[in-house]
Amino acid sequence: MKRFVTGAMSYGSISREAHETLAIAMNRIGGRSNTGEGGEDPIRFQPLANGDSVRSSIKQVASGRFGVTTEYLVNADELQIKIAQGAKPGEGGQLPGQKVDKIIAKTRYSIPGITLISPPPHHDIYSIEDLSQLIFDLKNVNPKAKISVKLVSESGVGTIAAGVTKAGADLITISGYEGGTGASPSSSIKHAGLPLELGLAETQQTLVMNNLRRKVILQADGQLKTGKDIIIAALLGAEEYGFSTSALIVLGCVMMRKCHLNTCPVGITTQNPELRKRFRGKADNVVTFFHFLAEEVRELLAELGYRKMDDIIGRVDLLERNPEVDHWKIKNIDLSGLLTLPSESAVNAMHCVDIQDHKIDHILDRELIAEADKAISDKQPVVIQRSIHNTDRTIGAMLSGKIATLYGSAGLPDGTIKCRFKGSAGQSFGAFLSPGIELYLEGEANDYLGKGLSGGRIIVVPPVGSVFEPDKNIIIGNTVLYGATSGEAYISGVAGERFGVRNSGAIAVVEGVGNHCCEYMTGGRVVVLGTTGSNFAAGMSGGIAYVLNENGDFDYYCNMGMVELSLVEDYSDVNELTEFITRYYHFTRSKKAKMILDNPDKYLPMFIKVIPYDYKKVLQEQKLEEIRKKIADVEIDLEISAS
Repeated sequence: MKRFVTGAMSYGSISREAHETLAIAMNRIGGRSNTGEGGEDPIRFQPLANGDSVRSSIKQVASGRFGVTTEYLVNADELQIKIAQGAKPGEGGQLPGQKVDKIIAKTRYSIPGITLISPPPHHDIYSIEDLSQLIFDLKNVNPKAKISVKLVSESGVGTIAAGVTKAGADLITISGYEGGTGASPSSSIKHAGLPLELGLAETQQTLVMNNLRRKVILQADGQLKTGKDIIIAALLGAEEYGFSTSALIVLGCVMMRKCHLNTCPVGITTQNPELRKRFRGKADNVVTFFHFLAEEVRELLAELGYRKMDDIIGRVDLLERNPEVDHWKIKNIDLSGLLTLPSESAVNAMHCVDIQDHKIDHILDRELIAEADKAISDKQPVVIQRSIHNTDRTIGAMLSGKIATLYGSAGLPDGTIKCRFKGSAGQSFGAFLSPGIELYLEGEANDYLGKGLSGGRIIVVPPVGSVFEPDKNIIIGNTVLYGATSGEAYISGVAGERFGVRNSGAIAVVEGVGNHCCEYMTGGRVVVLGTTGSNFAAGMSGGIAYVLNENGDFDYYCNMGMVELSLVEDYSDVNELTEFITRYYHFTRSKKAKMILDNPDKYLPMFIKVIPYDYKKVLQEQKLEEIRKKIADVEIDLEISAS
């Protein structure tokens, strides 16, 4: 049963009732359920009164990074990096605003009614080296979890899988084109992706030939339904098996194929409260289904003459073509490529027999954890001073994971752990930083600073004595605050490209940015006290940005597809902007910030407010609702007084 998993089905794509029922069933049988890319409500981390658990063992990290907080990551047995989906490889995803209710918005760190976009690529993965960095980041946060990477069946996937294995993945999932079809575009269902068998066979052969198969587990999904499907997948190289459609059918799915419309008639893939009342699925039914699957697998295994699944992994010599299938379209297809046993299989392992070395035993964070022991255990403030080098990567992540394990998303009181660094920080400085931790860097930092920031504070300032102008020089790298959910970042200098991509709650102030700033942003605030690159706010559906438009040409660089521009004239906006710049000056002593604060009448009118249309509309509706509530409360008070 431990080889069985459910496929990625997120909050939003299916209802909470269906999601939790699957989790309960898989936990009962020792399998694993997958959160999908929508995060998970922390209340599910606690067992139910009857002893059942609704916690999903597999937590997915997708391109949208929805709900990916430190608390989310530490409550996992497996962390899955979703590179693509079998039914729509390379397309990303979109959750329509009509399906984003209060619970989903809370879980994904957004607001109800706002459309949520998952970009096609991960903006911190453009090479195998980048993937290796993300694997390292996740392993730091949760050293006990396996790190898996989800790939799709395609030509050349074997070579990609070899790179992923070398990057440090513990598990690789190969997803076939038939998986996840409920909410995929019909054009993708018909024309994108390849059958599971092609990708799985190529991956197995490539890994065996390069003696890499021993280091990684292979998982397969894509319309597996029967014991025979499992045996065939095993013979082609898979050790674990994922089920989504079949599990949903057991829960009552009738395959209407309109999951994205929020009108599922059986209450499985809808957030409509009335339709969700129709859900009749039971965990017992799912458990029974998997028990029968396991029994069928045992019977087929016995027919083959083997006792254990490991004995048949990769044994394609036990497969033969069915002579009864003689349709003219397929009778001339050559299947020898699928059924070839690599010659290296005589000496190289055919399944996973080893473990990856993630090289996290002697990192700087272990020293930080030791020095911060009193802060972690007794919440006593500590100050740690260290020099730092660009070989010191993912600083703060393991420390944050330790705190999140003990205290959840609340973390420690503000400023409990203050780390003062001098030098050049490596990649992912401050990744997944928890509340109560403040990282102060005098120097410079590489890419991915503040990735997944979860409530901590990051401050970067130029070295003392430097003579360059901060608002004209790059001090941190690319893809900063990617997927940040909360916290603060104050950067006394210019950032590279993709600053604040998919930010959903963090506050950031910086003196200049490269291209694609605030891309796919859904929440939080970003203040830019200088120039921006092109394509600012592309795909931005939430949050607010304030940009100092000194040159008067910001509208040329801004992507106006989803946002509107206005001057900062509203009293509340002026106060908010002034407060951000004041805090920024407090932490960085920036000359640019002081210049603005000393002469607000001159500089505040230069700021441009960037706000998405839909976000503005939702905020206005929320204000109207608050006004209506206050009026109703006053009317009730008057009635009581009159009586």
